[in-house]
Amino acid sequence: MIKLIVNADDFGYSRGINYGIIDAHKNGVVNSTTMMMNMPGVSHAVELAKENPSLQVGIHLVLTCGKPLLNDVPTLVNGNGNFKSRHEFFEDKNISLDELEREWTAQIEKFLESGLKPTHFDSHHHVHTVPDFLPVVQKLAQKYNLSVRRISENALQGITPFTDIFLHDFYGEGVTDDYFEKILTRVQDGQSVEVMCHPGYLDYEILNNSSYAKDRVKETLILSTVKLPKEIDLL
Repeated sequence: MIKLIVNADDFGYSRGINYGIIDAHKNGVVNSTTMMMNMPGVSHAVELAKENPSLQVGIHLVLTCGKPLLNDVPTLVNGNGNFKSRHEFFEDKNISLDELEREWTAQIEKFLESGLKPTHFDSHHHVHTVPDFLPVVQKLAQKYNLSVRRISENALQGITPFTDIFLHDFYGEGVTDDYFEKILTRVQDGQSVEVMCHPGYLDYEILNNSSYAKDRVKETLILSTVKLPKEIDLL
């Protein structure tokens, strides 16, 4: 059997995203999610997570969306006090590793204060895989005894990977009715695989702040109705 984790990113972004993730869990194949601790819908997400204990929940570390939890992290923010956008971040990587560690620690600690038990962590826009950040990611993974999403065939050095395989192409044009059937040609028997997804419903936050909007609704529909091949088992 192939062991499947369908992880919904962006839990906590907004109420619309939260409800889409929960619907795709209760009615479909989403069995894991990762939560953004700095976004407007985080309290709502915590409530929903506690109401749905069968949904595994991890931490979606943030560096390129919204505002930081800490006030004293000047290299992480732009002139408006927000995290740098993805474009700004990759244009100027002048990031203090001390500030990064303190901010990501604050995000993890806020998750723990909710009373939820994290399964693993990943990050918004995969920034945890930036090579310069590896010492911080290693330290946090060890400190909190957490596995970490891999985004390539090679796991991050010195860190337990969340799964054997990671698939990121259930996104945009890759969101198709037969996506999960095709996994059989991409993953070997006995392996564990994470499929990243972004279900959600449209609300003010998403329509005004996210570049990925309408496709989230399409994802929610497919994830809520798809039937998995008998060779795939949800973890």
